[in-house]
Amino acid sequence: MSTKDSTSPLRPLPMLIFSSRWLQLPLYLGLIVAQIVYVFLFLKELYHLVMHAAEFGEQQIMLVVLGLIDVVMISNLLVMVIVGGYETFVSRLGLQDHPDQPEWLSHVNAGVLKVKLAMAIIGISSIHLLRTFIEASQIGSPGANVTSEGVMWQTIIHSVFILSAIGIAYVDRMTQPRHHGGKDGHD
Repeated sequence: MSTKDSTSPLRPLPMLIFSSRWLQLPLYLGLIVAQIVYVFLFLKELYHLVMHAAEFGEQQIMLVVLGLIDVVMISNLLVMVIVGGYETFVSRLGLQDHPDQPEWLSHVNAGVLKVKLAMAIIGISSIHLLRTFIEASQIGSPGANVTSEGVMWQTIIHSVFILSAIGIAYVDRMTQPRHHGGKDGHD
């Protein structure tokens, strides 16, 4: 392809279609606002933990800390969607050689982003399930936050998340171009 071909202007319809990717910009800006809300939630929960640390038992402290970890993991998920999605679907960020460029961003594409998001969702689900398991000791007592049926359904849903992530990773691997050469048994 010559230089002239790669810089020639697009016809009106292809230009409109290609430019429509910018309609995603408000979505990514909205996710940044959602992340601000999560920062507020984190600070509120951290304040609650610090102010009541002397009154809380070990289990209650553990549940609040797991809640904080959950907020951080959701925030990490938001960053992956915002940065990776913008870079993949809207426009390049131009972070080459920037010292703070995330390592994963240099090889991000739609497939990699899906796998990373699936893994983040499993991590978030794991935290929720751990919190549920900790609270499960209270099943049957007055004021219990979980039921045995709730524990069962959360476990099933978590297992489906894991199976879905394995499926996404498998399909992504199948669609990646194979390197030529002999089989070395590591595929």
